[in-house]
Amino acid sequence: MIDDSTTSRDTTPDGSAENPPGDPAGNTASAAGVTAQDPIAVRGKRRALAWATTAAAVLLVLFALVAPDQVGRLTPVAFVRVPLEGLVGVAVLLVLPGRARRVVAAVVGAALGLLTIVKVLDMGFYQVLDRPFDLVLDWVLLDDALSFLTDSIGRVGAIGAAIGLVLLVVAVLVLMTLAVVRLSHPLVRHRTTATRTVAALTAVWVTCAVLGAQIVPGLPVAATGAADLAYDRTVQVRAGLRDRSTFAAEVSVDAFRDTPGDQLLTGLRGKDVVLAFVESYGRDAVEDPELASQVGAVLDAGNRRLNGAGFVSRSAFLTSPTAGGGSWLAHATLLSGLWIDNQQRHDNLLASDRLTLGGAFRRADWRTVAVMPALTQPWPEGAFFANDRVYGVDDLGYRGPKFSYAPVPDQFTLSAFERFERANPDHAPVFAEIPLVSSHGPWAPIPRMVGWDELGDGSVFDPIAKAGVSPDDVWPDPTRVRTEYRRSIEYSLNSLISYVETYGDENLVLVFLGDHQPAPIVTGENASRDVPITIVAHDPAVLDRISGWGWQDGLQPGRGAPVWRMDSFRDRFLTAFGR
Repeated sequence: MIDDSTTSRDTTPDGSAENPPGDPAGNTASAAGVTAQDPIAVRGKRRALAWATTAAAVLLVLFALVAPDQVGRLTPVAFVRVPLEGLVGVAVLLVLPGRARRVVAAVVGAALGLLTIVKVLDMGFYQVLDRPFDLVLDWVLLDDALSFLTDSIGRVGAIGAAIGLVLLVVAVLVLMTLAVVRLSHPLVRHRTTATRTVAALTAVWVTCAVLGAQIVPGLPVAATGAADLAYDRTVQVRAGLRDRSTFAAEVSVDAFRDTPGDQLLTGLRGKDVVLAFVESYGRDAVEDPELASQVGAVLDAGNRRLNGAGFVSRSAFLTSPTAGGGSWLAHATLLSGLWIDNQQRHDNLLASDRLTLGGAFRRADWRTVAVMPALTQPWPEGAFFANDRVYGVDDLGYRGPKFSYAPVPDQFTLSAFERFERANPDHAPVFAEIPLVSSHGPWAPIPRMVGWDELGDGSVFDPIAKAGVSPDDVWPDPTRVRTEYRRSIEYSLNSLISYVETYGDENLVLVFLGDHQPAPIVTGENASRDVPITIVAHDPAVLDRISGWGWQDGLQPGRGAPVWRMDSFRDRFLTAFGR
């Protein structure tokens, strides 16, 4: 048997011959007899290139095996770990014959490439939505990501990013496959050394696993990250496929499905009820020390102003089904009383006959409207949510500038609602859902308040937009991102407070809440999913109806305020205000 534990001096790290075929001396010359290059220099360059390529292959495979799935943990120390999957893979390649080894190496490389793509997707999702990518339910969100990029960097930039992403996916698959195949060659040539190394590292792995050794908190030295990722995604896919039937069972249970209209919402008869979602208004806005002092000052001042105008309020927290984005999932959760945490559930909800809050108000003879300042295309969902009228961006009469994502400033949105629905003293009671979007990322530029009688067609905002900062100026600096986020929340809250102060009367009831927490660049990792919710009314009988809820007085919930799941609100609200 031939001993392959040593390597010939005429081979490079990838196993190829150093000298050109048929030229033992290694001389190279053109057909015309040009003087040959120095053979020593040629061999040195080839050896250096081979070693560099092999080293790159090692780093690529190491990244696939041990890289964390969150950007915040992506540090050099995180790679000082021993991957069990790598040890098993090397052992398998060492015992396989040549052809089978090449096939297995290619398959393993492709699998590692796929896992790397999933890991990179997880990094992006953790950065924005504070959760991993769902292989079954999240593909539709890529279209929303493209729309967000279009709003942030323009259509050309967004298309370029999409093309770059596709090329990156192909490159990762190809390069990872080539990397594993390449590394299989020196393993076999140095079989004895490789075997001893695997045995030693296996002992290290077992020792670290028993001791629970960690250099970076949460990242054990005895790593099983790739296997864990593959297992978690297998479980995730199975759960995603079962979720359709699980949700169908949840939809079928509805205590208010057949409740007559004359028994619904009797405690709000004659009231105009405004349900306002404040984009990205999360618990951190009222509790994080870097944000809460300024946001709290706005709420405290607003509380004094509204109390002076005869309004009272109660506040608490709801736990949102999403974070960092996916506002429509939170809207659907609150309105339907069902936990809508993915697009499949949202689509199935729309295909059901579930009674929503809007449906309950319509059944009880309210006029129902949705004022959607970011709606730029037909919205058939409006019929499911029982809206008699849907106002999109083109219906609001706004001729001013766009503020990054937000086509219409919140103050103008509220003014348009007042003009269209409440200005007539003889109007029928109205229930309105109004998502306010000025606090949507990228939080630059931000509108500022103007006199309500100065709004006109929105042109008054032209100089404000021109004087504002651009996302390119803000996003390189996380501290500045947090500052601009805070300022956007302050603007949205001031818009609501000023609206109630200016147009509120004894028949106005305002429910306002956040849809979800902002992205982790603001909150940090592992933040709660709680959002503040507040009910404001002039008629004390309205808040008497919820006296048993335990909510706290004022516009700002404190740390001890009750926390409910967002899907519980519909039933509690209909119970409190029903007969």
